[in-house]
Amino acid sequence: MTRNWSAVADVLMSQLTEHYLHPDVAERICARIRSADYRELADERAFADAVTEDMQSINGDLHLFVQYSEEELPESSTVDESSLRAEQAVLTGHGFAKVERLPGNIALLDIRKFYDPAVAGAGAAAIATMHLVAGADALVLDLRNNRGGEPEMNALVSGFLFDERTHLVDLYFPAADRTLQYWTDSFVPGPVFGGTKPIYVLIGGRTISGGEGMAFQLQQSKRATLIGETTAGAGNFHYPLRLATHLLSAIPSGYPVDPVSGGQWESVGVPPDIPVPTEQAFDVGYRLALEHVLGLGDKGARRQIAEDARTALTRLRDR
Repeated sequence: MTRNWSAVADVLMSQLTEHYLHPDVAERICARIRSADYRELADERAFADAVTEDMQSINGDLHLFVQYSEEELPESSTVDESSLRAEQAVLTGHGFAKVERLPGNIALLDIRKFYDPAVAGAGAAAIATMHLVAGADALVLDLRNNRGGEPEMNALVSGFLFDERTHLVDLYFPAADRTLQYWTDSFVPGPVFGGTKPIYVLIGGRTISGGEGMAFQLQQSKRATLIGETTAGAGNFHYPLRLATHLLSAIPSGYPVDPVSGGQWESVGVPPDIPVPTEQAFDVGYRLALEHVLGLGDKGARRQIAEDARTALTRLRDR
């Protein structure tokens, strides 16, 4: 089956020219699209995959893509993805894949996605999750499979990890000369983990976008120790645009700026403080957390905690 994708490609090239934060790169990408032959592609999904590969071949921007939507997209220039993501958020635990209290009073928190706190109860789920880890002596935060998401959720979760209101990141949009600042919430309800107990963040090549952002922010503020491998290097920020009835485009128009260093992680990734193979990162982080717990003593209520920590540490060393 042969289809004419030229009209859709024309809209995409117009969006690139208008919105992409690197105009010179946009010109090169448009030239690549013009030279490509998409006529043999049978459906929207195949077109999305092919044109995404062509666009990313120019400069490797992982936030530059076309995506197929099962649902019809509304007739508007930008796409409100909240309704599209609501069911996904509910069915995936709002991005919180695991929260567990490990032997030694150590919390393990595995976050796969940062959903908008205002969508489908995601904010309430985040608060409940962070209450569960608040009383732990150390936190192992697993971001190895985090695929990014909304900075508002990053800010909400981070509010439980600092003692004071903290400036996390700026998003700068050069075409409009506009900056959005993101801070931890000045008040988060209930018990908090706080700003002094150790955090060990697990990262790797599948840590992308907002997952990289959280790791980078905790690293730059010296709030956490990063363990694993360098992350994917996808820092640019996009708003989704309607490309066709079942196609949306992501055209980055902004990029993050760290308020501490002025740096970002686009194309270079976030390096670990302790480099180890990704699959070994948990063992290293858990070992460091156990050693911290044993340094807190074994008197009174801490006696059983210390015994559990010693047993867990021995098992780790024997593996």
